[in-house]
Amino acid sequence: MTGCRCEPVSPRPFNAAPGPATNVLWSIDSVNHLDTATHPDSSGSPASHGHGATGSRISEVAPVGYEGPMTAGRKIKAYVALTKPRIIELLLVATIPTMFFAQQGVPNLWLVLNTLVGGTLAAGAAGAFNCYIDRNEDRLMRRTAKRPLVTGEVSDREALVFAWVLSAVAVAWLTLGVSVLCGVLGVVAIALYAVFYSIVLKRRTAQNIVWGGIAGCMPVLIGWAAVRGTLEWPALVLFAFIFLWTPPHYWPLSMKYAEDYSRAGVPMLGAVDTARTVGAQVVLYAWATVICSLLLIPVGGAGWVYGIIALVSGGWFTYHCHKLYGLATAGKPTLKQAMYVFHGSIAYITFVFVGVALDPFVGGPIF
Repeated sequence: MTGCRCEPVSPRPFNAAPGPATNVLWSIDSVNHLDTATHPDSSGSPASHGHGATGSRISEVAPVGYEGPMTAGRKIKAYVALTKPRIIELLLVATIPTMFFAQQGVPNLWLVLNTLVGGTLAAGAAGAFNCYIDRNEDRLMRRTAKRPLVTGEVSDREALVFAWVLSAVAVAWLTLGVSVLCGVLGVVAIALYAVFYSIVLKRRTAQNIVWGGIAGCMPVLIGWAAVRGTLEWPALVLFAFIFLWTPPHYWPLSMKYAEDYSRAGVPMLGAVDTARTVGAQVVLYAWATVICSLLLIPVGGAGWVYGIIALVSGGWFTYHCHKLYGLATAGKPTLKQAMYVFHGSIAYITFVFVGVALDPFVGGPIF
């Protein structure tokens, strides 16, 4: 097995439809062709990973860009990286508190475990599909240059098979270990991220992360359905909260990596519009997010402890979003504040869901 040889790939225009590389997602029969191709064609077909006839066998020679041998440990680590563990961590932050709130106490721990395992597998499958679909763009971006499909630690075929296997196991786990409804929601979550966001939206519109972010809202629905056996208004409020939170979380990051996205032909808002426009959008969505978080009080019966946490953390987050907009309006450097808003958005959503988890145990109802 030779080392990985990643040929240069021409960036797609912002409005280009996905090429054959993404359309093959639903055809396992095409995988062998993808794995043995040696050059990308003009329509964006996959670049070579140099596997040839040796297929997915672990080699003693590491791919280009990596030092040392390709050991089994490194291979396992590469597979884990395909699942995007940091995103999974963020999703779990929402799932567990939602289950506590739905139960109004401590839910069955076996149910919690099964829900988390199934949800983790589903999120990992979606992440693996995304890495496969985005592999050509990832080769053009510094931020994603060390992803396993870029370095060649995992071949195209291996990644696609891995994603399908994870999907099957995730859906089976959620269906058999939790409920049929949770299994269906797992399928929807994977499809939304892998197809609706990664294939349909990402390369076509600067609003990609808005509607594509629906996939990231699914864990609260799965968590709620696991406990209650159905979907109710409080779950939909939490769904809407994450939906509105996603743009002011991700758009500041797109400001920092605007050059990367432009090079790869991905029209993230921070890459195609001015800092002032991005800042204004971030402020609007931040306000909508905070207002939505407070709806859990009248709709879900959340108490004053949750209300204080949501209001204070939301006020802090909104303040920093306004600060970003102010810097952009004044023509001052914005990247430092943009990253502060990005990291602050993670702290904000964590605080809110801590409040969701604490609500059944502390503080009385407001109404």
